[in-house]
Amino acid sequence: MLPPVNTPAGQPPAATRDARLHEAAEKLEAQFLAEMLKSTGLGEGVGAFGGGPGEAQFASFLREAQAQEMARAGGIGLAEQLFEALKERANDAG
Repeated sequence: MLPPVNTPAGQPPAATRDARLHEAAEKLEAQFLAEMLKSTGLGEGVGAFGGGPGEAQFASFLREAQAQEMARAGGIGLAEQLFEALKERANDAG
């Protein structure tokens, strides 16, 4: 998480605020995509990682990494929609 950056008036600069909002929206989209990948069974194939008790844990790491890359590459457009909504709400509040 980024440290707080404030202007003398106590409000974060718009560029910093927007960067944080976009990062939060992208993280939320990545979590959503990870859950979607989980429900498809990605990484849960029998013996995908050689089996054993740690297979489910490592499969979740794979799903999360793939979801983060998908979101970073544009994903399904959810992050951009969330960002615009959060930005509009922040502008109305400030």
